[in-house]
Amino acid sequence: MRRSKPVFDFDEVLASCTRSALHLEMRDAYAVDNETGRYAQWRSGHRFDPADEASWWRPWHTQIAETVARGVEVRRARIVSEPVTEYIRFEFDGSFMNVAAGEQVRWLPRRRASDIALPGNDFWLFDERIVRFGHFTGDGEYTGEEWTEEPTVARLCSTAFGAVWERAVPHEAFKV
Repeated sequence: MRRSKPVFDFDEVLASCTRSALHLEMRDAYAVDNETGRYAQWRSGHRFDPADEASWWRPWHTQIAETVARGVEVRRARIVSEPVTEYIRFEFDGSFMNVAAGEQVRWLPRRRASDIALPGNDFWLFDERIVRFGHFTGDGEYTGEEWTEEPTVARLCSTAFGAVWERAVPHEAFKV
C-alpha cells in the first residue's frame, strides 16, 4: 500500500500549536488490529478501568495532556450513524481516556449533520491554519495523509468543525 509523504510531522505540528487542535471523525468504523489489538480485546469483553490509569495510559495521552497544559484547546467531534456500529461503541467506551488526557469529546448523530457542508475526509485542524486530512479505504484501512495550509481549506474545516461542535452532544451526555 502506497502512502503519501506528509508535508509536516504530526507530532511537531501538535507540539507547536498555540491555540487549538481540532479533530473531526466521520467514519462508522476504522480498520484496527482485529487479532490482538484493543478492539479485539474489547470485543472479547475486556474493559479498561478508568481508575487503573497505568493499564491504559499511552504516549498519546501524555502528548495530549502536555498540549492541553500549554493552553491549547484539544477537541474531538465524531459524526456517527444511529444505531451506532460495534466499532463506535468501542470508541465510546474508550473515550474516557481522551477526556482524562484533556480532550473535549462530542458526538453528533449523522442525521443531524445533513445540512452541514463537510470536507470529504476526516481531518485535524491546527491553530485554524494547518489541515491534516486522513485517507482511508472503504473498509477503513488507513492509506495516507494530506497536509495543506491553503486558507480556504482551513476555513472550510474550521466552519464545518464549528457547526458540528455546536450541535454535537458532550461525551458524558451521549448515549450509545
